[in-house]
Amino acid sequence: MKLSDIKNGNLSAEWAEKGYELPKFDIEAVKAKTHAEPTWVHFGAGNIFRAFPAAVLNDALNSGKYDRGVIVAESFDYEIIDKAYQPYDNLSLLVCLKSTGEIEKKVIASVTESLKADYSFGADWARLVEIFQNPSLQMISFTITEKGYGVAPADLERGLTPVLAMGKVTALLYERFKAGKLPLTVQSMDNCSHNGDKVKTAVHAYAAKWVEQGLVPAEFLAYVQDETKITFPWSMIDKITPRPDAKVQDMLAKDGFEDNYTIVTEKHTFTAPFVNAEETQYLCIEDHYTNGRPPLELGGVLYCDRETVDKIEKMKVCTCLNPLHTAMSIYGCMLDYTLISAEMADEDLRPFIQKIGYIEAMPVVVDPGVLNPYEFIGAVINRRLPNPFMPDAPQRIATDTSQKLAIRFGETIKAYQARGLDKSNLVLIPLVLAGYARYLKGIDDNGKAFEISPDPLLAELQAIVAPLEVKEGEQPIVSSRYSIVIAAAKRARQIIAGAESAVPDYKNKKPLSVAVEELMDGDVKILSSGEDADDEDDKPSIGGDVYDIALDVDDEDIFEDEMKEDSDEDSEDEDDEEKESESDEDMSSEEDDYE
Repeated sequence: MKLSDIKNGNLSAEWAEKGYELPKFDIEAVKAKTHAEPTWVHFGAGNIFRAFPAAVLNDALNSGKYDRGVIVAESFDYEIIDKAYQPYDNLSLLVCLKSTGEIEKKVIASVTESLKADYSFGADWARLVEIFQNPSLQMISFTITEKGYGVAPADLERGLTPVLAMGKVTALLYERFKAGKLPLTVQSMDNCSHNGDKVKTAVHAYAAKWVEQGLVPAEFLAYVQDETKITFPWSMIDKITPRPDAKVQDMLAKDGFEDNYTIVTEKHTFTAPFVNAEETQYLCIEDHYTNGRPPLELGGVLYCDRETVDKIEKMKVCTCLNPLHTAMSIYGCMLDYTLISAEMADEDLRPFIQKIGYIEAMPVVVDPGVLNPYEFIGAVINRRLPNPFMPDAPQRIATDTSQKLAIRFGETIKAYQARGLDKSNLVLIPLVLAGYARYLKGIDDNGKAFEISPDPLLAELQAIVAPLEVKEGEQPIVSSRYSIVIAAAKRARQIIAGAESAVPDYKNKKPLSVAVEELMDGDVKILSSGEDADDEDDKPSIGGDVYDIALDVDDEDIFEDEMKEDSDEDSEDEDDEEKESESDEDMSSEEDDYE
């Protein structure tokens, strides 16, 4: 069984017997129609394209309600075209990996041409120019990662022959401009926030520079800025498409499917004649097109307005997926897990992320109206994360965590504050943040060192947590922040009454400060509800003793008196600092503006 069998018409009964779904449309007729009247060019020939956008179009073609395929163009790693597309006549096999352990196998035949998007490949570039000059073209799209939208000053100076993807796309848009200012939609499908704006910014930068250099007329810049001609819609995409997996290769080999090997290019792209991907997928696109569009809703794409796309993205990033991923990555690394799916079998970790999502984050979830947040998070917890076929590791997800915490957890905290909700209900989200401080120590739960994932702020953050100590053995149990207050107050009363302390020079320190120091050092232990005190008369002594959690008036008075005293001292310090800073006020404000 080979993909070439489909083109040659040598299909054996094995394909159906082994459960391979074959195209239901006339492949050659679709190729001919697409070549003459192309509607869609996609930039980025990687695995996500074949597993999702191309597969969606394949479903639309199978419905019999559409008759054009997609032309793929690769602007970075040209070996993908040479080794993963053209030897198989642009066919590929999609292997859908279900959390139940079942797999679905579908031949994707919606890609009709594969081109190398560079001037050095003369015939391919000429074909792209021809396509962009064709009035039938409706949309160009991208899965080139967020880095692919970058604009380098050196590339802007190369004129009309840039080497970066966005420069090449702008050059092709100039060809469409010269063909009669033809309309077109430029659609990012990459997993980054407000992705359409990233494409627009890049295209506008090249066009403006070329106008400045006198290489193109000012009308070209006006053309790409005119939303009746060129639009840059937002989208939200969500689907996990790992590298070709050895287990999948083995299953295909047992079926007799011979195109089951991995291809590694010189640029270290991992690809294959097949693509393995998870079953769950979402693609929501802002419906803002100037020349029509392929009917991708036939394959499950959701079209809506920009505000709704933004809400869907926030739901995913701030509540229903990304925060859960980050929480699992932090604790998974410390607990020596190497697979997210294995973590989901942990009797502590699974309830941990369920409660973060359903109990703490859900009260402030941004509901887009077109996707149910509860159903979305249910799919995450019950199908996506436990999927044994998804070889996703907490170590990979933990990369750049410092860059993710603010949006993934900070937005929930801010929403609680903005809505006047009780922030004391947030218990597990603070635990994630505390866990990150613990993670930065690079010591797992067995006391062994582990490799911390790359992070741009790693050195700075590790310096901050350097004073923290990771101790072995049982740690003090704290049921709530209030229990710390109660325990410290109770212990302060005992010190006033004459109890001894191991804190150096404790008699010359405030009793409350001594009590807090004892708690921090572990000299005094707070027992959880239901535990018995070690001492018969429940009187604490140094090392592992407990407090009755009843807080009486005297306990509160201790706090009020000492906090008032501290506040008075702080006020005096602040007055002095305010006087000293007055002369620096102008310079400080100038620095703030610069930052």
